[in-house]
Amino acid sequence: MNLLIQLALSFALLSLLAVGGGTAVLPEMQTLIFQQFGIDHTQFVHIYSFGQLAPGPNMLMVLVIGYQIAGLLGAGVVLISFFLPSSILCFYIGRLWSRFGESPWRRSIQNALEPISIGLMASGVYAVGKASVVSPITLALAIITLYLVLKTKINPVFIILGSGGVGAALIHFLR
Repeated sequence: MNLLIQLALSFALLSLLAVGGGTAVLPEMQTLIFQQFGIDHTQFVHIYSFGQLAPGPNMLMVLVIGYQIAGLLGAGVVLISFFLPSSILCFYIGRLWSRFGESPWRRSIQNALEPISIGLMASGVYAVGKASVVSPITLALAIITLYLVLKTKINPVFIILGSGGVGAALIHFLR
């Protein structure tokens, strides 16, 4: 199958599965791009980290994945196939949703989707964390970073950049 068609189909499927946001499909995305396109877990974590630091929506990281797989054309195909299907679906579901008003069915559906969304997002965080924590140094940095993000008012971007710098320096000097 043509690489661009394979990219389009794969990311369109991920788009439609992204209940609760892009984080919800991170484990599936990580597995899919490894099996189909050969981007390993370490590369995926680096791409994800870049997406977190770059301005704009963090799921723009899919552009980098598309670019690594098939160049500029791949980035464009992934951009359209990841964002367009879910956008169209949200548009039409939103119109339908507003027709329900305050119906008990609407509230029931929302209540049912909330734990599913939270679970999918938690699995995404777990998948990235599992691939990122590969040594005692990265474990210590992850715990310290989590503590600083939760307990201080320091901008998380600075905490993440600082943690990355400290981690790179420690790994460099300990080798």
